[in-house]
Amino acid sequence: MFDLTGKNAIVTGAARGIGRSIAQALASCGALVIPMDVAIPATAESEAPAAGPGRVAGVVLMNVTDAAAAEAAIAGVLAEHGRIDILVNNAGITRDQLLMRMKREDWDRVLEVNLTGAFVCTQAVLRPMMKQRAGRIISISSVVGQMGNAGQSNYAASKAGLIGFSKSLAREVAGRNITVNVVAPGLVDTDMTRALPSEVQQEWQSKVPLGRFGTPADVAAAVCFLASDEASYITGQVLAVNGGMYT
Repeated sequence: MFDLTGKNAIVTGAARGIGRSIAQALASCGALVIPMDVAIPATAESEAPAAGPGRVAGVVLMNVTDAAAAEAAIAGVLAEHGRIDILVNNAGITRDQLLMRMKREDWDRVLEVNLTGAFVCTQAVLRPMMKQRAGRIISISSVVGQMGNAGQSNYAASKAGLIGFSKSLAREVAGRNITVNVVAPGLVDTDMTRALPSEVQQEWQSKVPLGRFGTPADVAAAVCFLASDEASYITGQVLAVNGGMYT
């Protein structure tokens, strides 16, 4: 287990799925985690216990597409806790459609949430991290951003954009001991994948050399590593968690 004792972390899109697993995993390593999301699902607890020395605070309502609100929410965390050591840009949506039929609003919405949202949140934490001369910024991309997928041109563009964004930012802030990296999951067992017909699930699973879907915990473990001191000499990189689906 990686030691994140005393670190404060923000995770966006953390009320469910991969984001929730990331928040729990960071807390299990000792971090105080402030989860943020646009809504709290009825099934989600506002306070989630952590299996370790850290803690997951109650979900902070925050829409990453509302720059003023996002900046205010992050400023509130800084005012209450004094510093932010880790930012995980996980908030994301899909609006799948073949490009020929895709509505402009679906293109704009996916880019706004997945890419511009990461820009807004990153910019809000950057000055404090620069001042404290330390920080970890980790964005959750996707194997689709690396290999593409029919019917997901908007999603692929947003996730590929996160990679370019992170590689560029890594060069800007390395001198202040801030690392910027990306985790790119493959097929992960979530509510969305479980909703697919069984034959579709089997078809996709057959494309994975390891022969199974990943789990949210697999992704969370990669985030914990990149947030830790063990990854202090790693920046501007993409850590693929895809079972060998794309290399």
